[in-house]
Amino acid sequence: MPTDMLFRGAAPALVTPFTADGELDESAFRALIETQIDGGVDALVVLGTTGENPTVTHEERRQLVDWAVDAAHGRVPVIVGTGTNSTAQSITFSQEAEQAGADGLLVVGPYYNKPSQDNFVAHTAAIAEATALPIVLYNVPGRTSFNITAETALRIAQEVPQVVGVKEASGDLQQITDILAHRPSGFAVYAGDDEMALPVTLLGGDGVVSVISNALPDAFASLAHAALAGEVASAQKQHFALLEAMRACFYATNPVPVKTVLAATGTISEHVRLPMQPLDPESAVRRRVLDAFAPHIDIL
Repeated sequence: MPTDMLFRGAAPALVTPFTADGELDESAFRALIETQIDGGVDALVVLGTTGENPTVTHEERRQLVDWAVDAAHGRVPVIVGTGTNSTAQSITFSQEAEQAGADGLLVVGPYYNKPSQDNFVAHTAAIAEATALPIVLYNVPGRTSFNITAETALRIAQEVPQVVGVKEASGDLQQITDILAHRPSGFAVYAGDDEMALPVTLLGGDGVVSVISNALPDAFASLAHAALAGEVASAQKQHFALLEAMRACFYATNPVPVKTVLAATGTISEHVRLPMQPLDPESAVRRRVLDAFAPHIDIL
């Protein structure tokens, strides 16, 4: 394993637990982290898409990072989503994450502004210049309407050595394969969709940043580790066993379904912040989500 990779395997994109009145739930957040580490995950991602980062305040962001670093206590790397559509704000968030003791940064493609590919290279280079932490790019064009092309990811890998990998959630296997085929040594490629973890890893990728791990850390870490070890038959069996649950995480806007599952197990409150809302207790979608997880988890 190249020494500059932040991790290989499975890393949950952690949900942000809220109390019933909408405040951060520190005890639930710390308990979730313990469950993830006990389940065998290889890193923690805080304040990604699944963490509802657009609705988390600046002060709350600092609290979550502090809690995550303290709870992890060096057992696994803590990677913090610090990218926004403002380079200056991204730098501030990145420097604060570094000061808090985070191990790495997750920098998403800027949303809304519609920068050029060259602009994104400059954006990333400016963040890298302002902090010493390693950076993982986050490509999720379905959320941002901005695609980090394979050419741009590879260019950044060469020109900005602090960028040590990419979380690829484009769903475009051709694009992901192009990165895998031409990446420099030590540049990690992580699936950004749970269902893509197996194919991306078997093509030479390094693991996954996962939604389903919030609810099933041990099962999903086992799948990722089997794939990395080349245990294809075992990884395939585990993939198909979890397939419906992986898909159920997106029966409604993420993280609503996985929070529904976590609430049904008594792990966290179901609360999400507007403009998202919990699933209606009587909805068919809610029933489908819980039914998909029922073979794997005890639903209250």
